[in-house]
Amino acid sequence: MVRAGLTTERLARAGAELADEVGFDQVTVSALARHFDVKVASLYSHVRSSHDLKTRIALLALDELADRGAAALAGRAGKDALTAFADVYRDYAREHPGRYAAAQLRLDPETAAASAGVRHSRMTRAILRGYDLEEPDQTHAVRLLGSVFHGYVSLELSGGFSHSAPDSQESWSRVLDALDSLLRNWPAP
Repeated sequence: MVRAGLTTERLARAGAELADEVGFDQVTVSALARHFDVKVASLYSHVRSSHDLKTRIALLALDELADRGAAALAGRAGKDALTAFADVYRDYAREHPGRYAAAQLRLDPETAAASAGVRHSRMTRAILRGYDLEEPDQTHAVRLLGSVFHGYVSLELSGGFSHSAPDSQESWSRVLDALDSLLRNWPAP
């Protein structure tokens, strides 16, 4: 019998909240069952496994990030768009560290192709159109931006920048200035 009020979407949202509280790695079907004070078996009518639950949390996080990114990019171009998009990732990671970690989950190709990850890539490429980058340089730049955004956010979340001056916000601004300059002056092959 399906417990009233429990749905796949509600479990994914509760799992996302739990991930923000205890860390994405700690989210399991068992932990979620304890959260709802139900037997683990009762959740298997909604999710197949802990991996299925984590995939659903990852998809939810990717959707949330894509929605925020699209809203931030509306009407912006060039450095303004780059900064707004980068700030979305940083702010989301700081507000929702477990969900941000979930968004990094490696998805199978079919799930990835149907996810909001595709929107993220399109938005990044839209930003890069303002810098006149053609292929394959555009793909290199997409990878660069993703690496810098994720690397900076990961180091900041782990406390890597809290031991010295200047403030990490100042460094973040300078990193974005440097990225803008690099994209405007992309090196020839």
